[in-house]
Amino acid sequence: MTPAARLSGAIDLLCAIQNAPRRPADATANAFFRERRYIGGGDRRAISTIVWDVLRGWRRLQWHLKDISGDISPRLLCSASLLLGGETMENVRKLFSGERYAQKPLTSREDMALKGLEGKELSTQKQPIAVRLEYPDWLDSALRETFGNRLPDEMEAMLGTPTLDLRVNLLKGSREAAIRELRRESLQAEPTKLSPWGLRLDGRQPVTATQAFKDGLVEIQDEGSQLVVAAADACGEHRVLDYCAGAGGKTLALAMTMENRGHIVACDVHEKRLDGAVKRLRRAGVHNVERHLLVSGDKWAKRRAGSFDRVLVDAPCSGTGTWRRNPDARLRLTPEDIQELVIKQAQILDRAASLVKPGGRMIYATCSLLACENGQQIDAFLKRRTDFVRLPKEQMSELLPAELRNKAQFSLTPLRDGTDGFFACVLERVVTDVKPKEATGTAEAEAAVTTPVAEGPST
Repeated sequence: MTPAARLSGAIDLLCAIQNAPRRPADATANAFFRERRYIGGGDRRAISTIVWDVLRGWRRLQWHLKDISGDISPRLLCSASLLLGGETMENVRKLFSGERYAQKPLTSREDMALKGLEGKELSTQKQPIAVRLEYPDWLDSALRETFGNRLPDEMEAMLGTPTLDLRVNLLKGSREAAIRELRRESLQAEPTKLSPWGLRLDGRQPVTATQAFKDGLVEIQDEGSQLVVAAADACGEHRVLDYCAGAGGKTLALAMTMENRGHIVACDVHEKRLDGAVKRLRRAGVHNVERHLLVSGDKWAKRRAGSFDRVLVDAPCSGTGTWRRNPDARLRLTPEDIQELVIKQAQILDRAASLVKPGGRMIYATCSLLACENGQQIDAFLKRRTDFVRLPKEQMSELLPAELRNKAQFSLTPLRDGTDGFFACVLERVVTDVKPKEATGTAEAEAAVTTPVAEGPST
């Protein structure tokens, strides 16, 4: 495709994303490209780069275009992103030639609006801090509660493009073998600093087309997500429950740490997600996993109360820790979402806790930056459930790096750790005669646990 055709494709994709405001942009993009199989891999990456640059700079682009009359269209947003990224007005005009596969020429209104942006920077100190750092105004106090004086630096790191992290499947081979296999296909992977199984590549790479991926030697999984699995410290003698398994990213990693022994139950409320795990399990050579669909009125949990050595709760959350990867999530999130999620998380924690055996552990994890979903959620749970305590730090998994092993709960951020934003806490169930209290929330809120805003830490 020509540069003009790629830009036209990006404008069409951005239109599709705007027309489905509550649908994740990556889901819209996947559907967009499935309907246009004639677009090759390189062109797909180029189109996606243009669109994701717009999504990452959404508030700043709107600020630069705020004085123009009328709607701020995808044509204007994509053009402004190019100009503020260093492109010249002359070259932008050429991309709107009106020739085959190109967009129609810029109107006089569009030309006038864009002309003043040439040579300017996307970010400027004149912008309000929430605009400059691309977060909702209403989240300012919650983010300051988490980061304090580090807020500008932490949120600046959230504006960058994420790395591509892989987890080596030790059931199929070593990290060194995976590096060699990827290099044979011209992909330069380096070991991650924190995860003992991680590999990192720069930018978008066609990993799923490699033989290493097809053979199940590597899986795409952020390094922070791998560390959540490391914190679970599951071994081959354990019965393990992945309570919010989704498509099975952490289930696969748990099976690896258990060396395909013991027994794992992968649960979720979405049948399609569980069905999607089947192909991944087969490719990875995993055969110690049972899948179970959670439905209303199910007696399954009651019959298995207190029977699991490890219960991983990859909780539905705001997804604020994945904003590098999913910048459109900043635009969809509302205060009402947070209020509903806090109730859902408490209900899920209480249900999952009943499945942990005395002496067993529950691992609670989110890909959120917000204290109300993380540490405060754990504090509230421990007040309700005095039969649980934070795991003593000397008992934390030796699979974790030393800097994370000295505390029962930890958080990760792009700035400090180079991962997505994550929170994880390891809790142990102790023997007690105290009856647990019920979580707060209405029956309607309990039923709402089946409709998460975000799936939890990225797989």
